[in-house]
Amino acid sequence: MSSSTKKKRPKPKSNASSSSSSSSWNWMTEPPQSLFPSKRDLLRLITVVAIASSVALTCNYLANFLNSTSKPFCDSNLLLDSSQSLTDSCEPCPSNGECHQGKLECFHGYRKHGKLCVEDGDINETAGRLSRWVENRLCTAYAQFLCYGTGSIWVEENDIWNDLDGHELMKIFELDNPVYLYTKKRTMETVGRYLESRTNSYGMKELKCPELLAEHYKPLSCRIHQWVSTHALIIVPVCSLLVGCLLLLWKVHRRRYFAIRVEELYHQVCEILEENALMSKSVNGECEPWVVASRLRDHLLLPKERKDPVIWKKVEELVQEDSRVDQYPKLLKGESKVVWEWQGASFGDKRLSRIM
Repeated sequence: MSSSTKKKRPKPKSNASSSSSSSSWNWMTEPPQSLFPSKRDLLRLITVVAIASSVALTCNYLANFLNSTSKPFCDSNLLLDSSQSLTDSCEPCPSNGECHQGKLECFHGYRKHGKLCVEDGDINETAGRLSRWVENRLCTAYAQFLCYGTGSIWVEENDIWNDLDGHELMKIFELDNPVYLYTKKRTMETVGRYLESRTNSYGMKELKCPELLAEHYKPLSCRIHQWVSTHALIIVPVCSLLVGCLLLLWKVHRRRYFAIRVEELYHQVCEILEENALMSKSVNGECEPWVVASRLRDHLLLPKERKDPVIWKKVEELVQEDSRVDQYPKLLKGESKVVWEWQGASFGDKRLSRIM
């Protein structure tokens, strides 16, 4: 019995081996957490890598910069086929500059910008303003000559050069300053690009404003006068035609107004004569049946119409042609007057005849 029990004891070994095999299987499928770095360690690693990268880039930039600046400039007087120009021991001298003993000096009007010589903006702006001043002066003088025959056409270049000294823009420079002379030279170069030039009999160079450019400097009155003179053959007939049309329209309007006014005055005369005749019958002869023509004229005409006798003459002609009105002279206060008397049937008489 005891021996049998002793033989049965090794059974737990199988359990231990199975547990060890299961633990090794779990380690293969799920690695332990200690295998990966923590978040803190990961941030430290990223920081170290970033610092190392920045240091490397900075060192590389400084090395390139020191290597580039350490090279001197090649002398400007070296020939292109020389051995020194083909080597990497010096930088080629840029345009608009002069190199001597490895140093770069830019020409007047240019400033150093790294390894290049660029134009100086202040000098260019000053030269541009001075060139516009010279243009305005020459073109205004030439425009005066074209319009009124006074003023200068050609101006010597030396006179313009000397006049630049008195300009207020040149006061910011000193007379002995090389920039002062360069600014004046640059101004004359700019002006010479669009102004006409010639050499006079004394060998002096002269400048003149182009005629097309001078047209913009002419005053408005001069432009109008020249335009009228140029198109006079067209303007005179057109103006004459317009004046003739206006006179014709005025005469037509005058005649129409005259005819309407004469007819209106004639009807007023007839109404007054008819009313006067009716009143003379109604008051038993106390009112005269006639009316003095001159008094009727002064009563009906306006003050400005009294100065024109033609209107009333036309009215008199219509009255004389009317058979309902009698015209005869009458002595009034020792003076002979022409009177008008209504002889036609009045409106009241017609109404009575219809009632009867």
